[in-house]
Amino acid sequence: MTDTTSPSGSSGAPSVAALAPLLREAVREAATLALPFFEPGGQTRARVWSKSGGSPVTEADVAVDTFLKVRLSEVEPAAAWLSEETIDDPVRLGADRVWIVDPIDGTRAFLSGHPDWSIAVALLEAGEPVLGVVFAPATGRFYEAIAGEGATLDGAPIRVSDRAALEGARITGPKPMQDRLLGGAARLGDAPTVTRVERVPSLALRLARVAEGMIDLGLVSKDSRDWDLAAADLILREAGGVVCDLDGRPTVYNRPEPRHGELVAVPRALCELTLAALARGNG
Repeated sequence: MTDTTSPSGSSGAPSVAALAPLLREAVREAATLALPFFEPGGQTRARVWSKSGGSPVTEADVAVDTFLKVRLSEVEPAAAWLSEETIDDPVRLGADRVWIVDPIDGTRAFLSGHPDWSIAVALLEAGEPVLGVVFAPATGRFYEAIAGEGATLDGAPIRVSDRAALEGARITGPKPMQDRLLGGAARLGDAPTVTRVERVPSLALRLARVAEGMIDLGLVSKDSRDWDLAAADLILREAGGVVCDLDGRPTVYNRPEPRHGELVAVPRALCELTLAALARGNG
């Protein structure tokens, strides 16, 4: 793996630490392309159409994606590319470094004037996220992390909550998964009183809010993609949390099919209990 502290790794590639401020600048500039199309509390000014499968895309998604592909390719030319709005190029499977980009995570929120949409960018190195940014332009909240150096929100360090029990937990995610969790907890002899937090439209922001301790437990339905997860996954890891599947396995990125099953995003102290409750909820 490339040295993240020296100006460049042994291969001459720029270090992760050197790339961090350049990524920060690029994402903030990309946000200026999206914000003019965003109408708080109202419908977007952007042109909207449907992709195959029916999910919406806007001219803002495309503008941000195009800008970041050009800029980040200049920042680290050796890195391959995987983005929600770009045709997949299998060259990424053999690349040591890969940019993983969601130009607007939470497009439906963006369309309807809800502030919880984000721009999410991660850099993978040898398949692992080593640099990640999640920026919510409508609220100005900027989350970032470098592997091994912790996570920050607007430059200040963040940590997951210290909750180690479901009682009193703030949970969010798909209602069927919440119901399974609580039903399973009851079968295990617990009947916790929890606060159900309104579902966060941007999955990257949902995980980032677990990282900052605003949410204790985030649930993720199946069919999320690498670009929804990679940046926020690193931020959560660096803040003391974990993203894993229902068998406790960590997320794996840059596979031929960048799609995931059901996941949980939790402080490490809550992980075993959460997985046990979900498993019992299936029974």
